[in-house]
Amino acid sequence: MFGWECWCWNGVVDPLDFCLSDPQPFSLPSPLPKWPPGKGFSTGRISLGEIEVYKISKLKKVWRCSQGAVFYKPQAIPDGFFCLGHYCQPSDNPLKGYVLVARGVSEVDHVDNSVRESPALKRPVNYTLIWSSGLNGVDSGFIWLPNAPEGYRAMGFLVTDRSEEPSPDDIRCVRADLTERCETGDLIVTIKSKSQSFHVWETRPFERGMYKSGVSVGTFFCCTSLKEYLNISCLKNLSSTFEGMPNLNQVQALIGHYGPTVFFHPDEAYFPSSVPWFFKNGALLYRNGNTKGEPIDMKGSNLPCGGENDGEYWIDLPTNDNARETLKSGNIETARLYVHVKPALGGTFTDIVMWVFCPFNGPAAIKVSFLNIKLKKIGEHVSDWEHFTLRICNFSGELWRVYFSEHSGGKWVDASDLEFIQGNKPIVYSSKHGHASYPHPGSYLQGSVAGIGVRNDAARSKFFIDSSSKYEIIAAEYLGDGYIAEPDWLQYMREWGPTVMYNSRSEIERLIDLLPPFVQFSLEDLLALFPTELYGEEGPTGPKEKNNWFGDERC
Repeated sequence: MFGWECWCWNGVVDPLDFCLSDPQPFSLPSPLPKWPPGKGFSTGRISLGEIEVYKISKLKKVWRCSQGAVFYKPQAIPDGFFCLGHYCQPSDNPLKGYVLVARGVSEVDHVDNSVRESPALKRPVNYTLIWSSGLNGVDSGFIWLPNAPEGYRAMGFLVTDRSEEPSPDDIRCVRADLTERCETGDLIVTIKSKSQSFHVWETRPFERGMYKSGVSVGTFFCCTSLKEYLNISCLKNLSSTFEGMPNLNQVQALIGHYGPTVFFHPDEAYFPSSVPWFFKNGALLYRNGNTKGEPIDMKGSNLPCGGENDGEYWIDLPTNDNARETLKSGNIETARLYVHVKPALGGTFTDIVMWVFCPFNGPAAIKVSFLNIKLKKIGEHVSDWEHFTLRICNFSGELWRVYFSEHSGGKWVDASDLEFIQGNKPIVYSSKHGHASYPHPGSYLQGSVAGIGVRNDAARSKFFIDSSSKYEIIAAEYLGDGYIAEPDWLQYMREWGPTVMYNSRSEIERLIDLLPPFVQFSLEDLLALFPTELYGEEGPTGPKEKNNWFGDERC
């Protein structure tokens, strides 16, 4: 057991904290529509097999820590459902959290109609006090770990404002076979004392992806040291079908309601196009050992399908200079977003992944101190597949967050930190020449060290795509066979561009010559600063070869 006072002046809570306002609930700019009818999507509850879960967004503050976090417990729990743990978030963010509550679907064994000796949910045996603020009275905080019965797992912690141990009736533990391993996500807060620090993290399933069954409960994890093993778990969806997922009509309604507007930079020179336009206007298929490329059918039906990226085939621009320049420029009038719809977090969320295709990726620009230097070749490659992902809550149909892909990485952005246009449609800014996605306009540095890096400029302009109307659903495996006909080109698993190795040393040497004398960098120093993908390009692969097709987003 650990106990100390929150670190601040004289070892007690800063009185000014009592005057700070609590986070206010966040809501999207416009009310949600009535979604088309379906089975389980947007009904407020989802069956996971032996248990049913209900999402609680109405939360009551239990304790506010002076160092930047607020702890909540769920309110208005439906009859028959039980709390699994409490919620925590930073105090300077809008309130947009949730926790799941659960009930056992049936405690009767279907073989002999006997009552199960091991129900899905059980009360804890007792609690362990993990941490306390060390105060008695106003704004005290105590964090408790439920001690689960044998064969059961705790899903989260309880927070109280008094030192008395909570009642076992306040929470339920879940039978171990209905749970999965979880891990820590973002750090919420570190609470400092005079001798020790206490850390609070978000939690998420350890294994995540289209076919993974882990369900996030919405609870937090906390301890005094960094741990690889967590003493709480997440839920597991054992249902044979993801009944909370939207049907095709509901997917189309979601895209129509939330489809982002993608803005391209005013000085963009390499616009997106449709894939058929790219093929029709001269893209060629090359095979290893052949010097002459083969024209590609408009649907991509003559591309080699399946297999693996073995380097045997690649796509390139036409040999005619005028035709090459035409393809490099793209054709935004034909462009559309290619959509992959898939389950996330055990089917409690839907990921709508929107892919943008550009025939060409332009050269990079480097920022060194106050200088901006355009490179000639480094960063160029044929074909560019970028994407962003809308994560939709299947309990309500609410947009939860958006993932913005930024070259080899990216980040999730909560709905409360998005820009919107025309109701609940987020804005996505595509960076100049590189087409990385950003939530706000600005100049972003990739591989930045001391203000030095690859520059990504994003701004609004007259060039845009409204993905709520200009889209094509290319895959939604969970719907089953016959719902979505995947295009032929999606089955092409090789490179969409040739292998190119740039003479990066000569480009960087030119860059050094442009630097003023007081900005001193060696060739090796500058080479080490920039992302390795700038120096060579093996040719990007298509959407189905990306890790996030079956897995979760990288963050």
